[in-house]
Amino acid sequence: MLLPTSTLFNSDGFLLEKGGEFELLEVAYETYGRLNEAGDNGVLVCHGYINNQHAAGDENGWFSGLIGPNKAVDTNRFFVVTSNMLGSAYGSTGPASTNPATGKPYGLDFPDITVGDMVNAQIRLLDHLGVKHLAAVIGNSFGGHLTFHWGTAHPDRTNALIIVVSALKGRGDQASLEKLKDRFRPCPGWNGGQYYGREKEGGVFDEMKNICIETLIQYGCENTIREEVGDKPDIIAQHLAELATPWAEQFDANSLIVLRKAGIQFDARPKVANIKAPFLYVLSRSDNLFPPSIAPDTMKLLKGAGVNARYFELDSDNGHRAPSVDWQGWAEELEAFMNRRTS
Repeated sequence: MLLPTSTLFNSDGFLLEKGGEFELLEVAYETYGRLNEAGDNGVLVCHGYINNQHAAGDENGWFSGLIGPNKAVDTNRFFVVTSNMLGSAYGSTGPASTNPATGKPYGLDFPDITVGDMVNAQIRLLDHLGVKHLAAVIGNSFGGHLTFHWGTAHPDRTNALIIVVSALKGRGDQASLEKLKDRFRPCPGWNGGQYYGREKEGGVFDEMKNICIETLIQYGCENTIREEVGDKPDIIAQHLAELATPWAEQFDANSLIVLRKAGIQFDARPKVANIKAPFLYVLSRSDNLFPPSIAPDTMKLLKGAGVNARYFELDSDNGHRAPSVDWQGWAEELEAFMNRRTS
């Protein structure tokens, strides 16, 4: 689904790294601020696994505390672009898109895509928008993988890299991918991934809701709710269900699978020496997905490869969601880094 705040960019003849081609490439995106005449004040922001491109512009933007006029990423100065990842469910080409060979949604016949393909789709969009050079690329969670790829595969196209609650290598393995598929196979309406239009009656919606609740808990959302309502399990469970319902109605189960597959294949470690841009690495003290314990090895690898890297740990109890929920805790660090490294 295309968000009401987003615009759709169309392009044709998009070749994939592992073979195949999209006759029509669609990329949903949003922009904030204005592009300068030189076309070199762009900031690309990359979203997470189950998130979307609405990062700013109003209070619902997931990085709205950090992006906007006179904020850490100042839209009086920068032209900020956020795009929905290739394979995701918020408007860009994905499993719910029509397969021209069948006239039906791709489903699990969606081609095998890579993080490199996702970045190449962003490059198509940026070229269309007239962005000739990026002042910075910022990636949150899965978006950090895209940011690492920008740094290793396109080192001359950006002045700075900011990777937030992410890692040089994707999480999980083939077993975790099969485990995810196994969650949907028992749904009576799964139909090998061709469930479109029958999500609720076929059980796919309910399973998506369950996955979202589990993910919100893993991301630390339960702690945030507990701070607001107290230690009341029933009320906390109700709040989690209310948060999960709209997402389960909007997101595509096949996108979960396609993006997970791309994520587990991602590994930027062999190419870190390609990175030329200064690098800010931000992790959350309480994050269970990308814990601070991975920072020493990551920084050792980066600095050993000659990368100008800086590490910042966000002191928060809100886990993986801390950079957006507790944005005040690292806004000053981000602003200082942007001011030093993006001119």
